[in-house]
Amino acid sequence: MWEYEHSIETSAAPEAIWRLWSDVENWGAWNTEIEKIEMHGPFATGTQITMTPPGDDPVILRIAEVVEDELFVDEARFDALRLRTTHRIDRIDQDQILVVYRMEITGTSADEAGPQIGPGITADWPETMASLVSLAERALR
Repeated sequence: MWEYEHSIETSAAPEAIWRLWSDVENWGAWNTEIEKIEMHGPFATGTQITMTPPGDDPVILRIAEVVEDELFVDEARFDALRLRTTHRIDRIDQDQILVVYRMEITGTSADEAGPQIGPGITADWPETMASLVSLAERALR
């Protein structure tokens, strides 16, 4: 297994983060690594998302778990690999939350392939998450 986690503190309300996460078709407003995105159903477990990074082929994601205002998990499969990303909101105190993204790459060749592909997939997370929380914080004003 290969894993990576990044988190960022914010004063944004969990509901503001959740609104941005659940508005899949507008993820490109805060994630520059999305050229095109389509959700094929409601923001719920089992729904498929087609996400196209700039200059790349589309990636098919499946929403594996949803807990409103707390977390959602998406999964992509490539041959024998499973890429599972957990997006989570943890309350620090009354005024602060921690937004956490965690990727786990599993499968028969994950020990070899994970270190090769994982860092490229997660490289933009700090920038993407900073943009997400900035947008959510502006919703407070």
